[in-house]
Amino acid sequence: MDRFDGIPETALAWHKAGTGAVLATVTQTWGSAPRRVGAQLAISGQGEIAGSVSGGCVEGAVIVEALEALEAGEARALEFGVSDDDAFAVGLACGGTIRVMVEPVGAVLPEALLADLVTARAARQPVAYVVDLDKSERRIDRDDHIDRFRMDRSGFDDEGGPFVAIHNPPLRLIVVGAVHIAQALVPMARIAGYDPVIIDPRETFGSEARFPGERMLHDWPDEALVAEGLDSRTALVLLTHDPKLDDPALERALASGCFYIGALGSTRTHAKRVERLTAAGFTPDQIGRIHGPIGLDIGAAGPSEIAVSILAEMTRVLRRGA
Repeated sequence: MDRFDGIPETALAWHKAGTGAVLATVTQTWGSAPRRVGAQLAISGQGEIAGSVSGGCVEGAVIVEALEALEAGEARALEFGVSDDDAFAVGLACGGTIRVMVEPVGAVLPEALLADLVTARAARQPVAYVVDLDKSERRIDRDDHIDRFRMDRSGFDDEGGPFVAIHNPPLRLIVVGAVHIAQALVPMARIAGYDPVIIDPRETFGSEARFPGERMLHDWPDEALVAEGLDSRTALVLLTHDPKLDDPALERALASGCFYIGALGSTRTHAKRVERLTAAGFTPDQIGRIHGPIGLDIGAAGPSEIAVSILAEMTRVLRRGA
């Protein structure tokens, strides 16, 4: 999933509350479909909704089908498709074609299976929800589909095979250095689906007034990173360009599986950084994971534009690899 949207959690809560719940999942798309495969919409028995399968284009029709499926206690496979020329006439405003799997919780999607999925998501464990549509079999896989986990890609492995919905841990952004760039980057990253945390032992920089409502850690970066952990869904951004703060954090990061490491500083600053890390015993391949100078080269000027370039580079690495 693109972000920790809480849709399976919401569906489970509605089911446990006795109102009934249905999960609708995009299983296939063609053309200019508005949402990715794996996008979900939860519908309660009272018609409440959370999430989206089309950005609002066909949600009304999906809700009607979901409520009927809930009453009948059956799964349904829906398809919506039109050309771009007549899209507005039928509601799929962007055109394309989507297929949607509708699963009432309890009758079709077992409560225990959904609870297992929710527990794994809370523990930041990547899992795959696998559905054999022909056999009406469902299971949770934790060890298979490594490539799908890495690319965050749901879908069918083979024609006629099972549908695999990837539930990766929520994206996290750890920022070292509560500087002006961080003030712009953190809210941008939150909009993009990241859960940010800011690390800076300097309480004057990392204050509530400068970062209202954000999670702050006034610890030394290397200690904070040990406590927070660095996994394949974590991006680390170093903005202090102070070796006393950056280098210990980099040493932790280079030994981890975080998907993005970016460090602020000029080409000269980065060259000196490479020298220090080489002297510390890190290999060229390890050091090569660092994006420095940080961000895409878009000619950014000022903290906000630099923040845009950093988020763009994070997105490129996340979606296309380093």
